[in-house]
Amino acid sequence: MNGGGGRPLIVIGVGLPGSGKSYFATRLATAIQARYVSSDELRKRMFAARTYSDEEKMRVYEAMLAAMEEAIALGDAVVLDATFGRAVWRRMFEDAAAAAGLRIIYIEIIAGEALIRERLQVPRTTSDADYTVYQQLKAGMEPLHEDHLVLTSSEDNIDSMLAQAMDHIHTRR
Repeated sequence: MNGGGGRPLIVIGVGLPGSGKSYFATRLATAIQARYVSSDELRKRMFAARTYSDEEKMRVYEAMLAAMEEAIALGDAVVLDATFGRAVWRRMFEDAAAAAGLRIIYIEIIAGEALIRERLQVPRTTSDADYTVYQQLKAGMEPLHEDHLVLTSSEDNIDSMLAQAMDHIHTRR
């Protein structure tokens, strides 16, 4: 999905591990025919042992930024899936989008603590984040001051979340 005149769409999915962000972001990318770029998938490819250190996170965000810039250059829509817990990391993407004359649409995914704890007990193929990592990332999460949609994930509301996201995207374009 591109904007008028071939302008690509950039959506950033923001949220903590276990929030349902990746489940949502993969389905949103399919719905809008966008590239899907996952911090979890990149981290697994880039690091044999994953620590979630600031240095590691920075390298993952730099790889995500390169993927976003490639999508922009090709005129492709992209959905970026990561915690995006620090304003400085979001700013990197904002600056690159602005340089291309684009803006980012932010969608934050949240969930109740009990559901997050339950989700993080189940092994996942791409993410190593467990409840301890969740707590560390939550403690360092900086508020999202950028204009954004907040969606609450539950066990059975993906269709509603996608409909709300599509409405939000269309009103922001």
